[in-house]
This record gives sequence, C-alpha cells and structure tokens, in this order.
Amino acid sequence: MTTLGIIGAGHIGSQVARAAITAGYDVVISNSRGPETLSDLVAELGPKAKAATAEEAGAAGDIVVVTVPLHALSKIPVEPLAGKIVLDTNNYYFERDGRVEALDKGETTVSQLLQEHLPTSKVVKAFNHIRSGDITTDVAAAGAPNRRALATSSDFPEAVDFVTTLYDELGFDTVDVSPLSESWRVERDRPAYVVRQTAAELEENLAKANRLP
Repeated sequence: MTTLGIIGAGHIGSQVARAAITAGYDVVISNSRGPETLSDLVAELGPKAKAATAEEAGAAGDIVVVTVPLHALSKIPVEPLAGKIVLDTNNYYFERDGRVEALDKGETTVSQLLQEHLPTSKVVKAFNHIRSGDITTDVAAAGAPNRRALATSSDFPEAVDFVTTLYDELGFDTVDVSPLSESWRVERDRPAYVVRQTAAELEENLAKANRLP
C-alpha cells in the first residue's frame, strides 16, 4: 500500500491524514515540534499512522504532502523528497509570512517557490482551496450530482494523475489547471478560493481569475 509522508500536522495535514487512512493509505506524519507531540493524533488515526521527524516522513513517503506555512518553506528537507511527487497545500498569507515581492507582483506562485526549493521533486498543487473540515465531510461518490471539485496543477503529468486519483478516492472531482505557473488561479482572493463548487463551476471561476487581486 502507498505511504503518504506528511510534513505538517496542522488543520490541513491532519485532515488529509484522516482521509487518506480511510482510503487505505499508510501515513507517516511530522510537525515542527517533534514526533512525541503527535501521540494523541497518531492514537486517533490508528495503526496505519506513525509519527516521525520531517526528514523521516519525507523518506518514508512514496508520495509526500507539504503543508507548512510559507515562511517555513526553507526548512523542508530536500534530499528525502528527491524524485518524489510532492503535494503542496500552501497559500500565501502576508500577514503571517511577511511580504514576498515576487508573489505580490505576480511573478511566481507559492508552488513554484516550493518547486525551486525542491528541484528534483515533482511538485503538484493540492488541497489549498478547501477548508480543512470539508476534506472529510463534503465528499461524494464518483458520478454523484453536485460532487465538489478541487483543482490541481503541476509541470509533471504523473503528479496530476496521482492527485486526480487521490481526489477521486477521497470523494472529489478534479480540474487540472496546469502548468504550475497557472496555480495562482486557486490562490487566495481568487474566485475559486475556498468556495464549494462543482467541476463546471470551478472551471468558470478559474477562467474569471485575475493575476493580481
């Protein structure tokens, strides 16, 4: 069975872990405070979950999820993630992260910054425009009417394929907004951000997005 290494055990990371385990994945999860602080979460998640350091989670994961604040990007281990698909859930909140001129000017995207930090990984945007609680609750079987859709984007088709499969397993449709340079369309303050939408509605919202708020 595929193992997800999750770097970041906050609201999104914890919810992705819950959903992934329900779908049959194994999970190795980490945070910035050390694996011993995750004992309650791991006990809740059950035998398919294990707490670890960020380096260990990255090494253990066949696929890795990075879900940390943007200001902590430089602390993401590089070598354990080499050659792997890496899901980036992050968003830019200047109030938390400080100002990043290239993002303010629309010259790059959050996920492109992670791709630059992880040059040998295959970064793919995922889970960044949904409230954490909805990851395990606002779900439906494939083909269900009004099924919620989430966007993804990457410079690597195999990474998009994986996220598309994962979304479907967890209960979501997918809209591909590749390449990674287009991932700004689901970033903060755009029409598709944290809105419940079907695939058709998501495509409309992506098309309506302006590069600069």
